[in-house]
Amino acid sequence: MKAVVARTKGAPVEVVTINVPDAGPGEAVVKVLSCGVCHTDLHYREGGINDDFPFLLGHEASGIVEAVGPDVTSVAVGDFVVLNWRAVCGECRACKRGEAQYCFATHNAKQKMTLADGPDAGTELSPALGIGAFAEKTLVAAGQCTKVDPSARPAAVGLLGCGVMAGIGAAINTGAITRGKSIAVIGCGGVGVAAIAGAALAGASPIIAVDIDAKKLEKAKSMGATHTVDSSKVDPVEEIKRICAETYEGAEGADVVVEAVGRPETWKQAFYARDLAGTVVLVGVPTPDMKVPDLPLIDVFGRGGALKSSWYGDCLPSRDFPMLVDLYRQGRLDLDAFVTEEIGIDDIEAAFERMHHGDVLRSVVVL
Repeated sequence: MKAVVARTKGAPVEVVTINVPDAGPGEAVVKVLSCGVCHTDLHYREGGINDDFPFLLGHEASGIVEAVGPDVTSVAVGDFVVLNWRAVCGECRACKRGEAQYCFATHNAKQKMTLADGPDAGTELSPALGIGAFAEKTLVAAGQCTKVDPSARPAAVGLLGCGVMAGIGAAINTGAITRGKSIAVIGCGGVGVAAIAGAALAGASPIIAVDIDAKKLEKAKSMGATHTVDSSKVDPVEEIKRICAETYEGAEGADVVVEAVGRPETWKQAFYARDLAGTVVLVGVPTPDMKVPDLPLIDVFGRGGALKSSWYGDCLPSRDFPMLVDLYRQGRLDLDAFVTEEIGIDDIEAAFERMHHGDVLRSVVVL
């Protein structure tokens, strides 16, 4: 099968031929239809996740189940699925207490895909987030396949596999945003804009988008933001407080602030931009060297509320993916708006460059 591999840290990706094993117990082979180009793939290429090179990149994917292992009953050959990286175990403490979205033992396929040609033939590949979907076919755990409406556009719904779900879930699942609550989102890339779309679905108001890029703020507005703040020109904390006070008398900030950048300085802005007893949700992924900014402990105590991290939008794929696809089919969630361009499997390196410059929400590889 053709696939995209990162062989060494920082080197351009390569299109190579790989071997995909037959599906074993608990596994499925999926013919990939589409796969979004996510920042996480770039992090893998740059060695920002770990150094288990070579990596088989790609994870925001949709496809058709082509084969299943002998014991698999959750999906069948021919099912249209969105791939996920949270295949829950059903046995850990979180699963047994009915909180499978926090499963402590999520798993991947046990067999390894390998390089097929050249002097490195037989070398085992590390699939990104246990998926590896920049490929014509991939091998995953059956629990990583979530069956959805087959009439949905693959390039759009495949994005639920990571970034879009992370953003929507950060607002709705982690932040528990509802009608009558205000929200600010700091950082309006794909995840941040998805958080805004989720807040709009939930009926939040005001919905405040914060970024330094006018194009991103315009996209955020088209996805449901009621206000935009260019933080290169004004103090975002004071502006968020001002907007919320105009809507709710006595408000000292937003009820929920989603930090979708993953930097200490923007996390600190989120901390001080929330209302008393408000919630900060960290969904932007920091690097290992970053530290929580210097905050007086009395401020942490005195402002109350909650400081949360959101891992995959605290989603449960079997619950959330079909629901969001249904909303998309009803015209209530514009997943098509996240697809900036459709590209081929040979165009991923160029897509990384466009991503780096903030030119796209998502480039989507269509196979």
